Amino acid sequence: MSVHRVDKPLVSTLAKIFFPLLLAGAILYWMYHDFDFEAVSDVLRHEMNWTWMILSFPFGIMAQVFRGWRWRQTLAPLDEYPRRSVAVLSIFVSYALSLVIPRSGEFARCAVLKRYDRVSFSKALGTVVTERAIDSLLVLVVTGVTLLFSLRTFGIFFEKTGTSLDAILHSFTPTGYFVTAVCGVAALILVYLLIRQLEIYQKVKETISDIWRGILSVGGVSNVPLFVFYTVGIWGCYFLHYYLTFFCFDFTSELGIGCAMVTFVVGSIAVIVPTPNGAGPWHFAVKTMLILYGVKDINALYFVLIVHTIQTFLVIALGIYAYIRLAFIKRA
Repeated sequence: MSVHRVDKPLVSTLAKIFFPLLLAGAILYWMYHDFDFEAVSDVLRHEMNWTWMILSFPFGIMAQVFRGWRWRQTLAPLDEYPRRSVAVLSIFVSYALSLVIPRSGEFARCAVLKRYDRVSFSKALGTVVTERAIDSLLVLVVTGVTLLFSLRTFGIFFEKTGTSLDAILHSFTPTGYFVTAVCGVAALILVYLLIRQLEIYQKVKETISDIWRGILSVGGVSNVPLFVFYTVGIWGCYFLHYYLTFFCFDFTSELGIGCAMVTFVVGSIAVIVPTPNGAGPWHFAVKTMLILYGVKDINALYFVLIVHTIQTFLVIALGIYAYIRLAFIKRA
């Protein structure tokens, strides 16, 4: 009697692919199961201002370009000097690949630099850890400032509409609470998986040493003002890439930059949940906040569906471009 052994790496890989897709699919199905998708076509053709959407594209591209340029800065103190073009293309590839396997892009971009410019994979990975820590800190600061300045906005909204926080909580359906809980659990699972991955690297002393050097590399950046400029540029471009889409629709064009900041911050936090490009959690979070600002439920659904879909296609297009472009670049 033969016993078939389970290939744990294969099971882990399949879980990382299908669990995020299943989670995203479940949330999107719950949000759109009775949605009239034919009406979206009418909105796209007759009610949407495409000029503003097109104007938002350069900012979406520049956010990734700035990230590639900043990455080169953190690698320089480690005596690693990838070409500027390769660094940027690796970022394009990483974002596109993360649509298939969430968070896999961090490893993919390190692999691209190793393959084309012989950059140490472990050192590059360490700098990615540093980047994420810096970005997380910036998001926390922006979140705190946004909430501080939005307290008055929420107060005015509650006063004019007669809405109370208690009423909002009671308006949440049991399914809404369930989706929120699932997103929270998924985020905790992601943190657990990341810790497990770091434990694997800790088994190799030389590798973890390189990672640690990569983490500390930010302290050796030669041009700190430029590093700060790139960091602010990344998130400034992310915000403008999102904010300009408000002007694509009549029902969001008058909401103002305050609403854009609040929904941007909430959306940025939602994408922590491991789904492709935040699909599902991002839709749910941003839609909920737009409704809080007085946008009708159906219009909020139009907004999150159209904006997220188009911006995802941009990420895919950049990934395809990078894949083709790298095929013509000689390895160092």
